[in-house]
Amino acid sequence: MARKQNLETEDLPKAKLTRDSLQKSARIFQYIGNHKWKFVLGMCFLFCTIGTALVFPFILGKLIEAANNKDLNTTNTIALYAAGILLAQSVFSFFRIYLFVDYTENTLANLRQSMYSHIVKLPMTFFSQKRVGEINSRISSDLTLLQETLTTTIAEFIRQFFVIIGGICFLAYLSFKLTLFMLAVLPVMAVMAVIFGRFIRKVSKEAQDHVAASNTIVEETLQGIANVKAFANEFFEMARYKKSTEDIARVGIKGGKFRGFFAAFIILCLFGAIVSMVWYGATLIIKGELNVAYLTSFVMYSIFVGASFGGIAELYAQIQKAVGATERVFDILEEDVEDLQTSGNINVIALKGEVNFNQIEFTYPSRKEMQIIKNISFSAKSGETVAIVGPSGSGKSTMVSLLLRFYDPQKGSITIDGKNIKEYNLTELRNRMAIVPQDVLLFGGSIKENIAYGKPNANMDEIMEAAKQANAHDFIMSFPEQYNTMVGERGVKLSGGQRQRIAIARAVLKNPSILILDEATSSLDSESERLVQQALEKLMVGRTTFVIAHRLSTIKNVDKIVVIDHGELAEMGAHTELIKNTEGIYYNLSKLQLQLN
Repeated sequence: MARKQNLETEDLPKAKLTRDSLQKSARIFQYIGNHKWKFVLGMCFLFCTIGTALVFPFILGKLIEAANNKDLNTTNTIALYAAGILLAQSVFSFFRIYLFVDYTENTLANLRQSMYSHIVKLPMTFFSQKRVGEINSRISSDLTLLQETLTTTIAEFIRQFFVIIGGICFLAYLSFKLTLFMLAVLPVMAVMAVIFGRFIRKVSKEAQDHVAASNTIVEETLQGIANVKAFANEFFEMARYKKSTEDIARVGIKGGKFRGFFAAFIILCLFGAIVSMVWYGATLIIKGELNVAYLTSFVMYSIFVGASFGGIAELYAQIQKAVGATERVFDILEEDVEDLQTSGNINVIALKGEVNFNQIEFTYPSRKEMQIIKNISFSAKSGETVAIVGPSGSGKSTMVSLLLRFYDPQKGSITIDGKNIKEYNLTELRNRMAIVPQDVLLFGGSIKENIAYGKPNANMDEIMEAAKQANAHDFIMSFPEQYNTMVGERGVKLSGGQRQRIAIARAVLKNPSILILDEATSSLDSESERLVQQALEKLMVGRTTFVIAHRLSTIKNVDKIVVIDHGELAEMGAHTELIKNTEGIYYNLSKLQLQLN
């Protein structure tokens, strides 16, 4: 799992560090809240850490000089200074890391909360154009990358940058000639080592991808072993797996070869550069232009500067990725949200439920070339049950999506009780509606929590009464934990009929003025359908109900049937009227279902 996370962050695209991208990324500090002082104090400790790190090699050189002069008192004093510097650096490092982690976690907590709140308030047009995995990646991979960047990467980049600048200044002070020699050799070697290291990581990633592919073959074969044996394809699968493992071995050997080259490069070039530098320093000592103590400090500073040169390139690349991640996060936060009421007391408006669709035309934003609804008009009186039927893809579900204001029509209007639905507060409007879908989504909590989703402040008596009206109470009580029974992810521990009745209980508890039944019984067996249909009949009493149905036998007694074909209103009337029209779509659909049955 850790490896998978690493691969995800490695694959994230980088952003160019322009002025605009940096300004946009800096907006993340808006979420720091009252923890700004921790960031400022952490920066102070960071510079203290840099200062002590730069002083230490110089002190070490002085220690060598005192030892070379055989001055015991000075040696002891300088050793105490060195110990004090190490102690101070460890204290500074602790507080720097702690404060950066503290402000980062609080900042990202605020950002996560803001981002999630923003996402759930986005309109359906956004979700119809974005994949769930992509949205989840913004919350997981991108924010994880930001966490690492804010906690360590920025601090390390600043530290290594100033170590390079400060180290070169100290080097120039110790020996200008030797500094020029070092700058001509060591940074070049460090950069070459970074490039080599990146190439090796690329080969390693390729090897991991081949291992993942081979694991997929094993998983598919074992999951479909019955098919493998039925088709006598054991030898085919063995050959497929053999090729995959040979690819793993080939890439692994290739990686081993390059790692060997890298080790040889480190030994020969980098250590060779250090030896060359020491040799040149020794010649300067012989000429009387340098002493042993300064050479010792010089070597230490050179190692610091060389390591920082090698590390800062990786840190810069990491910051580029973080800037790209920040831009993607703020792209979502800049999306327009629905005008929802999410705090305070939400008014429960009184609706009679008189609904009128007036010359509705609609095209999905993601499919502008295809008009879904074409000039449809019909109405539903208060308490009426209206069924919407038609072939698959005719626009039935789109009509109720428009009623719920998941989308707004491009032309025409929808009114409830004579008032355009756009004039209602969106939260108040949807609070007076409830939907029982074909594929019920239950959340991974208890039965009680899932029923209470229709009215979060409901008490236990109200929840049980809703379950009884939905014909769900008996099967709930048969479970050992009754209403506290966990339904599992998406309700997998319950049957289809049980999930439907939980959804009906949720709608009963909400007590809506307008009820939407979206093919609520089409995927159930006969017994489950009977129980669900009984619960639905109770629920529909006194409410304006829109029924989307494939099984026409379930809508014979509704007040009105609206037949839609290719986005147009084809027929409208009661069952007894429509069935008489032998040339009509409704008649043909009924005849087809009778033949199938």
